[in-house]
Amino acid sequence: MPSMFSRFRLAPLTAALLPLFLTPVALAETIKAGALQVEADTISGQMDSQLRATGSVKAVRDTQQFEADWLEYYVDKQLIRAGDRARMRQPEGTVEADALEAYLATDTGSARNADFAFGQGKRVLRGHAAALEMQGKGNYQLQTTRANTCAPGDDSWYLKAGTIDLDYGRNVGVAKHARLEFEGVPFLYTPWMDFPLDGGRKSGLLFPTITTGSDGLEFALPYYWNIAPNYDATITPRYIEQRGVMLGLEGRYLQPDYSGKIYTEQLPNDKKTDSNRSLWALEHTQTLNQDTTFGLDGRYVSDEDYYDDFGNSSTAATSSNLLREAWVNYNPGWASFKLSASRYQTLAGGSEQYARVPKLAISSNKTLWGFTANLESEITRFEHRNLQDGWRTVAYPSVSWNLDKPWGFLQAKFGVHHTRYQLDAYNGNAANTLDRTLPITTLDSGLTFERDTQLQGQDFTQTLEPRLYFVHIPRVDQSNLPNFDTSENDLSFAQLFSENRFSGYDRINAAKNITTALTSRLLDKRNGLERLRVGIGQRFYLNDDDITLSGAESKRTENSSDILSTIGGDLTQALRLDATYQYNQSLGKTERFSTQLRYSPAAGKALSLRYRFGRNELLDNDGNYGPLRTIDIAGQWPIARNWYAVARQNYSLQDNKVLQRLAGVEYNQGCWIVRVVGERYLTDISQYKNAVFLQLELKDLSSIGNNPMETLRLAIPGYSNINNIADTE
Repeated sequence: MPSMFSRFRLAPLTAALLPLFLTPVALAETIKAGALQVEADTISGQMDSQLRATGSVKAVRDTQQFEADWLEYYVDKQLIRAGDRARMRQPEGTVEADALEAYLATDTGSARNADFAFGQGKRVLRGHAAALEMQGKGNYQLQTTRANTCAPGDDSWYLKAGTIDLDYGRNVGVAKHARLEFEGVPFLYTPWMDFPLDGGRKSGLLFPTITTGSDGLEFALPYYWNIAPNYDATITPRYIEQRGVMLGLEGRYLQPDYSGKIYTEQLPNDKKTDSNRSLWALEHTQTLNQDTTFGLDGRYVSDEDYYDDFGNSSTAATSSNLLREAWVNYNPGWASFKLSASRYQTLAGGSEQYARVPKLAISSNKTLWGFTANLESEITRFEHRNLQDGWRTVAYPSVSWNLDKPWGFLQAKFGVHHTRYQLDAYNGNAANTLDRTLPITTLDSGLTFERDTQLQGQDFTQTLEPRLYFVHIPRVDQSNLPNFDTSENDLSFAQLFSENRFSGYDRINAAKNITTALTSRLLDKRNGLERLRVGIGQRFYLNDDDITLSGAESKRTENSSDILSTIGGDLTQALRLDATYQYNQSLGKTERFSTQLRYSPAAGKALSLRYRFGRNELLDNDGNYGPLRTIDIAGQWPIARNWYAVARQNYSLQDNKVLQRLAGVEYNQGCWIVRVVGERYLTDISQYKNAVFLQLELKDLSSIGNNPMETLRLAIPGYSNINNIADTE
């Protein structure tokens, strides 16, 4: 009996032609791997040489399936010919053609006037080819073809090419004489391009970025280099109309024990400034052994205006001191050691920071007999171009005891904070050594009361949570001590329950204070949501001892701090309120007030209204502080099916000036997304910068244009990526 079998629905005329009669059930039991099973209205021929089937033909061979009006099978050649509209299905895809030839043993063949769909999962390449060549398992050549990754029947965009070669073994597609057409309009041509078939990494040109803004037209054409599975690089030439040609390079690496990236931008001879402009950035982390890690992190720019000229609204606002740091962490389990060295590059609007070369920080804690022994210490060398240099050694051992129960908590702590300065000679003064030792005692306690309640027929749990915090630190004059890295923190709820109102170690406030606070929460029993939270707190001074930021001793004129209050919570499933209020009792004035009301009933629907007031926070041109009043309105909202509007207006009421204005639209067709966003933002007191984002994102292929996603995410609270939003009406 031949190795290839047929299975068929018997017709009266064809049954007599069989040299060996087997019922379908009996024959099915004898089918072997690689055998062809055929069903049709009419079958003629010999099973060991040639068969012809006509009328609703269905054939199956392992994981391959064929459907056709007629089918011929040549057993010796293991060749199938099918026509009048033939379909071949197999795990890697489907081919439907007017005429089909398939050599089953070699996975070769051809198809004429073929529709195809190759790939699995979310990334499927579909299209039409005048001719299709099967060149081995997982290898196809499409001739005079068009293809895309859209849903069946969606030709809103496609890649049209003379030939496309698909090699699923190497995961590479190559298109020759290709052009990209969007809504029937060609807008990008390339004589050759390659692309990954599963959306993975692949060397080649990425789609260009075209933007416009304050510096005119900008055009960038990135090239992605997939060096190895754990190494890659992106090389980006960028033309800026009013400045010249910039070259960007990013290299990334990943190993089991280390990873990182290097990035640079180079603009020789900026036409606006007649100077060379550049940026360098490095990130590296490495595991040396089980207990030790090492890292490098740093940025450098050629001049202090670099981010104003080439950054976006977020980098221009936050980049005033660029950190360059190297560090080693050692954690054997019983303690943690970190040795680091850091310097800063100061940009426009920033003040120069001390370099720490080096800094050794040590921390440890151990629990014994219900007590916890803690150690916080560091040794740092501070250097500055214009200020006094020196060493600072800090040792802060402490012992604490904790009681934590469902009904409340109690924490007692006692420690001794010792600081030693070894200062270099400066301005004619000899080198000297200074010491400061301060005992610190704190006691923190709180209770939690709960009761069940109902509102509008719904069950809630209401809490009442009083808290009492005591801290005692004696007053010691610190005016002779330098200030290497200390600033005064703003008063906040968290700061009410802290030992020191100063950051850093150079200043430690005098304190004999009691903080009292009361918080009440309304918890929804159905889902655990915090529907409402209200709180009020104030610090009371038991003496008038104080220390200023300069380190000098002073006397308090008030017996209590400002009153702080907060209110917030999910008022409904979609509506959330957050507000803080700080009241200055001595002046009888509002010190600070901020509030945000945010409405977000579903993904893609987010509206927010924010207001901020500070009585003494805005720095003017003369160096004086005055009031700050800003109102911020932002939102993302569907305006039609699959259309979303995005906008933000951040406005200074004090100066009658727009700080940032942003508006645009997004459209998700399903197979492509377009975003058009315009932005205008303040880079300094009187200078604005404009930016226009235009991005076309083609599903599972690439995006063209400048991506505004990060800008929108930072500007609009609750912003959603519309790629992940289902169709909306």
